[in-house]
Amino acid sequence: MYKSTDKTVRMGYTCLAIMCLKLDSMWSKLFIPWAAFRWLLLMFLVAPALEAPLVAHMSQPIKPLKVWHGVASWYGPGFHGRLTANGETFDMYSSTAAHLTLPFGSLVRVVNPRTGKSRVLRINDRGPFVEGREIDISYNAACRLGMEGLGLARVRLELLELPQRR
Repeated sequence: MYKSTDKTVRMGYTCLAIMCLKLDSMWSKLFIPWAAFRWLLLMFLVAPALEAPLVAHMSQPIKPLKVWHGVASWYGPGFHGRLTANGETFDMYSSTAAHLTLPFGSLVRVVNPRTGKSRVLRINDRGPFVEGREIDISYNAACRLGMEGLGLARVRLELLELPQRR
């Protein structure tokens, strides 16, 4: 090192290296504001423009594959925690149902015409085994449809999706 009249300069550093050191210290001071700016740009400009591919739009309701009417009953506390016909553990608070013939994994919209409420349920069990009943739904679904107090309700069933074959 040697002293000049105005500043201490290290031997071996060129003007370019000194400028790079100054830019590096300036960049480290600007890093956090730059990161905040990029985050704001991403959240408010880029993210709203992106759309998830599996989002169903309410303006375009799913057209059912088949529609029919029947009597629905619900099952819950006596079966909670037991195995269903497809091997899952039954959860009376999930949106599931039992049907005698529909394949496991089918999605069915159950509509209670008396209340106007509907619920999409996944078939994961077999039943009902009582004459005249079309579908057994979980306790949660019965509550959402407004039929938990009655036990039975006349419903409209809409088959929305069948599982893909493997």
